[in-house]
Amino acid sequence: VQLQASGGGLVQTGGSLRLSCTVSGSRMEYYAISWFRQVPGKERELLSCISSRHGETDYVDSVKDRFTISRDNAKNTVYLQMTSLKPEDSAVYYCAAPNWRRFGGQCITEMFEYDFWGQGTLVTVSS
Repeated sequence: VQLQASGGGLVQTGGSLRLSCTVSGSRMEYYAISWFRQVPGKERELLSCISSRHGETDYVDSVKDRFTISRDNAKNTVYLQMTSLKPEDSAVYYCAAPNWRRFGGQCITEMFEYDFWGQGTLVTVSS
């Protein structure tokens, strides 16, 4: 399974971006997909997850009400719509998936359980 994140860029405070995570090599509909971000020198942070079967979503408090995760299984793509962006949202954003054979497509929080990672896309929010 390969994941490719895209859509990052430079945006002003208060602006919006939509990130995409395209999955190949397997049917994305089996997988829960999560978005993480990482700032240099800090731990990678789980932001949001969408489950496989029913599209249940979950968010960390810092992005709740500003970020929206969604999936289009026909396009093998998961999106992260980010609005009201702040300078502290600047980071490299990664999409990732745990192995559905172990977790049945459910969202999980333990980063070490994620087997498949995209390469990351840089988001920079200017003040």
